[in-house]
Amino acid sequence: MERSVPAPVEVPKFFVCPISLEIMRDPVTLSSGITYDRDSIERWVFNGGHGDCPVTKLPLGASGLEPTPNHTLRRLIQAWCAAQAVERFPTQRPPVDAYRVAAIVDEANRGGQQELLASLRELADIVGESDRNRRCVEGAPGAVEFLVSVVKKHAAGTAKLLVGSQAEMYGVLDSPKASSPEEAALSILHSVKLSEESLKRVLDGSDDFLDTLASVLRWPSYRSRTYGIHLLKAALSAMTPSRLSSASTELVEAVVRVVTDRTLSPKAIKVALHVLCRLCPWGRNRIKAVEAGAVAALVELLLNEGYGGSNGRGGKRTCELTAVAMDHLCGCAEGRLELVEHPAGLAVVARAATRLSPTGTESAVRTLHAVARHSATPAVLQEMLAVGVVARLLYLVQAGVDGERPRERAREMLKMHARVWRGSPCLASHLESYPC
Repeated sequence: MERSVPAPVEVPKFFVCPISLEIMRDPVTLSSGITYDRDSIERWVFNGGHGDCPVTKLPLGASGLEPTPNHTLRRLIQAWCAAQAVERFPTQRPPVDAYRVAAIVDEANRGGQQELLASLRELADIVGESDRNRRCVEGAPGAVEFLVSVVKKHAAGTAKLLVGSQAEMYGVLDSPKASSPEEAALSILHSVKLSEESLKRVLDGSDDFLDTLASVLRWPSYRSRTYGIHLLKAALSAMTPSRLSSASTELVEAVVRVVTDRTLSPKAIKVALHVLCRLCPWGRNRIKAVEAGAVAALVELLLNEGYGGSNGRGGKRTCELTAVAMDHLCGCAEGRLELVEHPAGLAVVARAATRLSPTGTESAVRTLHAVARHSATPAVLQEMLAVGVVARLLYLVQAGVDGERPRERAREMLKMHARVWRGSPCLASHLESYPC
């Protein structure tokens, strides 16, 4: 005897989220009067960047972005699930609000070291729970400033640990759970992903915030250095050119140190290259970077195919950023001198000129053009011929590249030094039309 298949349960329409088309676990109502599941509407508003109600298309406004929990509908859904023998959804925890965050901060400020660590761990749990909580912590009055103050207060003391037992500190600070207040606060700041508005407020209220980040980049913990370089990248994007021009030597040196740090992930190295490219155009920053050893560090990255593998997309992108940074550094005489004095400098830049994207190619050709135009001693010209730079320039002219400017620069370099290079067997027939 065949057993009858139970008919599917029909879910009431008003139990279904208009976005996900599934039963709402945590129903919330917008100012437009439409109810959605909290996760779905928060992804629509905050992750998707929409400022209107998906159903009515009415603008929500600033006050309408925080939905109101629909407790009545939640109880109805729970009762219906019980009546239909459908698995009930667990009751959602009440969402964290700014008052709770402020209370945690106040408790941390009034207590001792243990209370401070406990408060920071609670904040870390809150931030890690949802994007809504992350925005709540960022928007709570004084919360971001409190976290910054913890990092600043302990930054100098942590940096001094470098002179102590390195092995012991690596074991303590790189444990899965942050064991120090400064590392816990830094981790939270990184997780919050501060908006440009928050970063500007921090920078305006703390003149030494960048110096603090420079200190963070020297901490023993590789996690802290990773968090620090990400925060620095975000902070620089919120700064004016005048403030970028006044970057300290210590900050630039710390960034170059990260570029050379092979204990960090390729992603962190790439972020450090972004920071270097952001700093170099302003003031004397590129000279400071050259003096800190940036040219040799960039040559090493190009030799290693971007420290991520030549086959990986990340490695290619790192090489492109390296080429852009090298272009910036060779805009000054000090940078060009360091490049031509490096045994592999000219060769590796020329190789990059024929292997990267149009942006990377243009930056590499610009670097070679700066050397050929401003630093072309007889020894340098002979080296360019010997290590294959001239042959690659000819390849760019003949095979062509995406964009006319690199080709024109390559052609200009060949014409510029045709008298010196015309004796090369591989180039003699191609240089007949160039004035000598």
